[in-house]
Amino acid sequence: MKKLYLFKLLFLFIAGNVFAQNQQDYSNNATLAQRVKTLSAKYPQLVKSKTLTQTVGGKEILMLTIGSGKTEDKPAIVVVGGVEGKHLLGVEMAIGFAEKLLASSAVDSVKTLLNNQTFYVFPNMSPDATEQYFAKVKAERSGNATKTDDDRDGRENEDGSEDLNGDGKITWMRIANPTGKYKLNTDDPRSMLLADATKGENGKYILLTEGIDNDKDGEFNEDGEGGVAFNKNSSYNFKPFVAGAGEYAVSEKENRALLDWLFDAFNVYAVVTFGPTNNLSTPVTFNPQGISKRIITGWFEADAKANALVSERYNKITKTKDAPKTAAESGDFSQWGYFHYGRLSFSTPGWWVPKATPDTARKEKKFVNEDAVANYLRWAGGQGITDTFTPWKAVNHPDFPNQTVEVGGLDPFVLINPPYKMVDGIVAKHTDFIVGLAKMAPQLELINVKTEKVADGLTRVTLNVMNTGDLPTYTKIGDRSYFLKKIMVKVNSNANQTFVSGRKTQTLESIEGKGYKELTWLIKGSGKITIEACSPTTGSKSVEVSL
Repeated sequence: MKKLYLFKLLFLFIAGNVFAQNQQDYSNNATLAQRVKTLSAKYPQLVKSKTLTQTVGGKEILMLTIGSGKTEDKPAIVVVGGVEGKHLLGVEMAIGFAEKLLASSAVDSVKTLLNNQTFYVFPNMSPDATEQYFAKVKAERSGNATKTDDDRDGRENEDGSEDLNGDGKITWMRIANPTGKYKLNTDDPRSMLLADATKGENGKYILLTEGIDNDKDGEFNEDGEGGVAFNKNSSYNFKPFVAGAGEYAVSEKENRALLDWLFDAFNVYAVVTFGPTNNLSTPVTFNPQGISKRIITGWFEADAKANALVSERYNKITKTKDAPKTAAESGDFSQWGYFHYGRLSFSTPGWWVPKATPDTARKEKKFVNEDAVANYLRWAGGQGITDTFTPWKAVNHPDFPNQTVEVGGLDPFVLINPPYKMVDGIVAKHTDFIVGLAKMAPQLELINVKTEKVADGLTRVTLNVMNTGDLPTYTKIGDRSYFLKKIMVKVNSNANQTFVSGRKTQTLESIEGKGYKELTWLIKGSGKITIEACSPTTGSKSVEVSL
């Protein structure tokens, strides 16, 4: 049995190294599971992995706990990928973070970090959706395998997309029609733009996703597979009757399992989400009106300051720039992380298409129109990427007889996922960021300990409970939830010591980064006492004092 075990370890080690060298594309569910298994086998003292739950589609929701010793007793960061099913990069960033962190576990600074903190990594919360990238017909998908009736006609999944030109991917179709709202982009006629009626522009095309009107209701591809999206199903700002949102908040097994697990993890002080929302490139701003309502919709000022501090660190480490502005969708997980979970919640997509500048050698001109597709095509051309656009080509379409219908356009996934050769560099920068975030963690120290004899047998003891970290011991919104654990300060004394003033056990409100609270006691008696301060998000510190 021992030889067999050693053989398995050797196989997993070799397989992991071969994978790291040879992987040429994003990870499907089987590859992701193998990467998790390899980490568990290679670092058994630092990694524990498990299946949190399974989706309706039978896909595993995997979880890794990274750290040494009693991980549940140490301050923790949660890292979540795959919140948006189309965002394959988020999965790579989450599992890649785990791999790079563990690969450096022998380095003294990382070893110390893993001794003092815990990382909970959930690589892919949308495995039903991400698997569509690897399907026979590649199509962008956000939802899981739950059957839904998105058009509310009493039938489920009856009107999905079709690959009309047989190229193995779902792109777009444009129909020449004077009632259409779209026009050709004058900067790049491969792209379509909405006509601006205020400028006297007239549309010449109808633009639809590739497919036919299966249920003959006049709408195209409005009720296909891909039921409930993880990132629309959280309880904060949940909107019912929205396609992909679910019948009610946290209706899906994967959402419920993650949220239930997190609510029991009192040691979590920050959540990092790799998804579409971005409050790291540009931090949130404090809005007094947002916190004046019964249902809070804005960050508290102290929390917004912490977000700004982390944002500054993020931009310095990753050196990303020109991030597009993003608005969180209803049911967004990263928003839930702050407003309902009460933690500092940070989110970034990790990559976006860089702003392309004109190449004068190719006689390119500055764009007149703001258009993500045209910008991508120019950037991709500069990178030598020529296979992500399908030229428009006429097809016979049963719903548009005697009309010119063309299929083509930009390939699915490419606007939010970089070429795979860029992934490793993106993962490396964001691993450095999360390590940098961990160095900002709240941490308690007991300093300026003083004793003063005020009378025969009576001693005044004074000290400062200081948070030496950059982040608060818990958020301001955490005060409103009455759920987060406060700092507990306890004085351990013997039977011959009596407290004249000051409490033997007390709790402290949140302490901001680099802030402190002064405590004092009057104690009658002699000998030694031990003063201990602890909370799940800071760990514990103690000091021995002689009376």
